[in-house]
Amino acid sequence: MFQKIESKNFDIEGSHTIEVALKNGRYKSLERLFSLKPAEIVSEVDKSGLRGKGGGGAPAGKKWKLLDGFEGRNKYLVVNADESEPGTFKDRQILEYDPHLLIEGMIDTCYAIGANSAYIYIRGEYAFWAKRLNEAIKEAYKEGYLGKNIKGSSFSLDITVHRGAGAYICGEKSALLESLEGKRGHPRLKPHQKEPEWLFGEPTLVNNVETIASVPYIVENGYEAYRAFGTEKSPGTMLFGLSGHINTPGIYEAEFGSSMSEYIQKAGNGITEGKKLKAVIPGGSSCAILKAEEIDDITLDYESLREHGSSLGTGGMIVMSEDVFIPDITKNLLEFYHHESCGQCTPCREGVGWSDRLLKKILDGNGTKKDIDTILDVADLMNGKTICVFAPAVSAVLVSHIKKFTDEFYSLIK
Repeated sequence: MFQKIESKNFDIEGSHTIEVALKNGRYKSLERLFSLKPAEIVSEVDKSGLRGKGGGGAPAGKKWKLLDGFEGRNKYLVVNADESEPGTFKDRQILEYDPHLLIEGMIDTCYAIGANSAYIYIRGEYAFWAKRLNEAIKEAYKEGYLGKNIKGSSFSLDITVHRGAGAYICGEKSALLESLEGKRGHPRLKPHQKEPEWLFGEPTLVNNVETIASVPYIVENGYEAYRAFGTEKSPGTMLFGLSGHINTPGIYEAEFGSSMSEYIQKAGNGITEGKKLKAVIPGGSSCAILKAEEIDDITLDYESLREHGSSLGTGGMIVMSEDVFIPDITKNLLEFYHHESCGQCTPCREGVGWSDRLLKKILDGNGTKKDIDTILDVADLMNGKTICVFAPAVSAVLVSHIKKFTDEFYSLIK
């Protein structure tokens, strides 16, 4: 179950410094990297089955290949460190305890796609982690791992850290790029066919922190070593988070395909105060909720969670005990999403606020059954009718909470 690939240096004192990082294997992948052609690195990542670990789970290699055919153009790598999803805090562990792993992964990735400039867009509230990251980048430049002709090779790379200003929507990749260009962080319309992202009018790859941090292991050890862990369709490992009513909350790396109930019990050491488990939100707050009895046959991989009507998301599990009243949880999340909607699309702008107001009315004891039906109708209106997945995510929250804990919502109706 537990397997340390990305987190193997987390417990080493001073692991964030380049001196300690080098003693513990960092930048070792560069030896093999520069002996291979860029296309061979892309092929290794593709064959490894590495999937994006920022929530979507798209095959990383397929995404990288979208930058083929743009020779002679400036290409960019943008690392999404705008970790703002409630219940998600895994990327900051990498930034805090092993920032050189991310830098190494960025070198590997940029060499593979032919980019000489890269950006890390980091959540504005992550002041400490932004400082630590900048310190690590400064060390990497000093030791010749960044800048011109890295370690005597013909490859050069510059990395810039850009801090966001507190907008949750900028975690959506196209809104992030708009913000990085100095514009308002609004999601872009999606193209009709598969193509790379675009920054400053140039082809761009956007991946989240943990995805890029997974690359050095693949480059150094080969794709078969990575596929030795996990499942056929979800190979490798992931940093899964535990928060809520759990005895030992935190981040614990595990293989894809591990039992969810066993993971919660072994990593989290059970529910606080000896209470019973009531529900789990499996991958950050925007994933559909699961009742305790549903998780026994669920494994921690994209396919299993999808089969059970939810999603793996970012792997941030919010654990709730029997004392929790689900409508209170729903209201708490709705207030967050109401505040964070960018307002670009009418179904989202009006629908999230409308649902929030109706739920407040219900919780205040003034609601009717029709109000609950209206919330479900609004959820349907928001699902699949907006530019980005913000509104569909809110829809999943509303529908799953109300339909799985119907009695609790109806108990508020006089």
